[in-house]
Amino acid sequence: MLVHPEVAAALAEGRPVVALESTIISHGLPRPDNLRIARDIEQAVRDGGAVPATIAVVDGQARIGLDDAALSRVATGDDVVKVSVRDIATVAARAGVGATTVASTAHLAARAGISVFATGGLGGVHRGATETWDESADLTTLSRTGVLVVCAGVKSILDVPATLERLETLNVAVLGYRTYRFPGFYLRDAGHALDWRVDSPEEVAAVLRARRELGTEAYGIVLANPIAANDELDRTLHDEVLASGLAAAAAAGVRGKDVTPFLLAWFHEQTRGASLAANVALVLANAQLAARVAAAFTGAR
Repeated sequence: MLVHPEVAAALAEGRPVVALESTIISHGLPRPDNLRIARDIEQAVRDGGAVPATIAVVDGQARIGLDDAALSRVATGDDVVKVSVRDIATVAARAGVGATTVASTAHLAARAGISVFATGGLGGVHRGATETWDESADLTTLSRTGVLVVCAGVKSILDVPATLERLETLNVAVLGYRTYRFPGFYLRDAGHALDWRVDSPEEVAAVLRARRELGTEAYGIVLANPIAANDELDRTLHDEVLASGLAAAAAAGVRGKDVTPFLLAWFHEQTRGASLAANVALVLANAQLAARVAAAFTGAR
């Protein structure tokens, strides 16, 4: 791994650092806006009082923190592949360029000593998983990776109750930020209750500190931060687009890991960009909250 000098200095000095995934840059946002938004996400972390560490594999090397040239390459390169934990070694051995998912970002962040990670939405159990066994590696990775992931819940295109059940089984705690309801990415409420609520970065930091003292820091934590009320999609529009998107995906034979990008593109087209605006808003909010949590945690050590 190559740790960016700014990130390395912050970690050595005990200052707050927030890990950021790169798949959202390469595969989750449209060009050419994706590069600008990637920079905005890093700035949101800085505005929250922490150092951003966007993670990717560049020329076969896992990078913890990207300079602008590397960030541009991930955002604009046609050879950038989506990299989960299982893919890191292969892409590295072939000197490839890879954008890290939630799972691989969490893995590499933990290896670098970064405790807090911000993303848009967590992966989960896909609809129809009882037949396809289609489940995101995000879940099992968090069951053995001691990072806190700040996210807007899981995308509503997934099987939300099954995802929550799997997180419980895997010993991954789920905390609602100022809510007892689990958010659904574009929506503030996915229709499911949570057991635990935290109301400030300091309260989250206290949980992280207690986890370390009690020896449960090998397990991840999900901090579910609902999209702001002014930014969420209209629920009727959301439900209509989701139903038509699922039908379109089935008709086109789209399966497995291709379903999520298909449906995200469908949402973008059918909502005339409203879903993209919501996506960007929630990612920026998560980045800033993660920075505030990281600052509170490092200050409490």
